[in-house]
Amino acid sequence: MIAAHGIHKHYGDFHALRDVSIEIPDGSLTALLGPSGSGKSTLLRVIAGLEAPDEGVIAIAGNDVTRLAPQGRGIGFVFQHYAAFKHMTVRDNVAFGLKIRKRPKAEIASRVDELLEIVGLAGYQGRYPSQLSGGQRQRMALARALAVEPRVLLLDEPFGALDAKVREDLRKWLRRLHDEVHVTTVLVTHDQEEAMDVADRIAVMNAGRIEQVGAPRDLYDAPATEFVMSFLGPTATLGGRLVRPHDLVLSRGPAEDAVPVTVERVVHLGFEVRVELRDGDDAQLSAQTTRAEAAALDVEAGQSLFVRAERPAVAA
Repeated sequence: MIAAHGIHKHYGDFHALRDVSIEIPDGSLTALLGPSGSGKSTLLRVIAGLEAPDEGVIAIAGNDVTRLAPQGRGIGFVFQHYAAFKHMTVRDNVAFGLKIRKRPKAEIASRVDELLEIVGLAGYQGRYPSQLSGGQRQRMALARALAVEPRVLLLDEPFGALDAKVREDLRKWLRRLHDEVHVTTVLVTHDQEEAMDVADRIAVMNAGRIEQVGAPRDLYDAPATEFVMSFLGPTATLGGRLVRPHDLVLSRGPAEDAVPVTVERVVHLGFEVRVELRDGDDAQLSAQTTRAEAAALDVEAGQSLFVRAERPAVAA
């Protein structure tokens, strides 16, 4: 559905995008994930037509839209801080795009009612934005973006300004919404958990480049680079290589490839136990294990143990 080929974007001396190429399948929900300054929002704005690339091509549904205005691309856009029309009701906010396209009144009324039902705001038609919670305003924003039946929905940190519990509820809701409407969606986020929870595919970005694209599980289990591994969850360094803390196996006696360590601290985290260790080179690392495994080893501070990686590691 969306293809970006050889995209470069400069702002003065700053190279925001460096030869970025990505294909986003029709009907997918793809997350652009990366730290601040990695280029993810710039790429989204280039796809939307809000920024022009210095080099490269953007195609939507096989058509070159690189120089096409945003309104000609069939795109719905939702930002982190949604600018609602404060003097308009929820119904009129959602209907706005349909009205300026001069759709028939009956069609507008039917479409708005359908969308408000989908986004969980049925019964809120007569309220004003100031009478809604932050989460409700973002759902109204999504309804408004979907009203004109866009080919593509672009979401730039849509839940970033909300508290953790509301964000968690909204991302579950977004996944259900996507499964219902099937519009090709690109979500920009710096929140690894959000990307892993919501997206079919994740493109991890760093310093203006795409480091790896794939299904969440593939990126987590088989990261292509040290950056991808470290950005998609906690890591530990063992023998100069990066591993996941839950892939470290503790034992009382030596085993193949095991490293002797000393337990510095034991932290109980409900079902899991984090064991903070120090190896012979005085380097610190953490292993994550279950309560049962920790109890079987009778793990305690000062204890001498051995640790090895259960899965292949990534070179640090």
